[in-house]
Amino acid sequence: MSGLVRGLRLWFAPERIREEGDTPDYRFSLANERTFLAWVRTALALVGAGFAVDQFLPDLRWGVRVGMAVALLVAGALCALRAVNHWVRCERAMRRGEDLPVTRFPTVLSLLVGVVAVAMVVVVLSGWAG
Repeated sequence: MSGLVRGLRLWFAPERIREEGDTPDYRFSLANERTFLAWVRTALALVGAGFAVDQFLPDLRWGVRVGMAVALLVAGALCALRAVNHWVRCERAMRRGEDLPVTRFPTVLSLLVGVVAVAMVVVVLSGWAG
């Protein structure tokens, strides 16, 4: 079975992670879970922000409003998916005694949120013209 398929199966059957290596110190597994939950909270905040932009800024041009809302909603969806993927990858690495996986996702997410924030600053400074 390919690594990708095995990794995806662990999303839906996390008890199979016990088949990997040795059980790490529980404190590390719990810290990994807290990190997962922080990413999920971030995803929820991004989804909420996307809905807020769409619902509470009706005077914006349709394309601008929808563009910012969709960017935030997509970022939230990607963040939620990345959370579970990162949890599985870290848990597997800890059980195998490997280095934790490196990811560029926080950088990509930060850039996306930064672009939306700059767009919002421009919108606010331009007077929210429709």
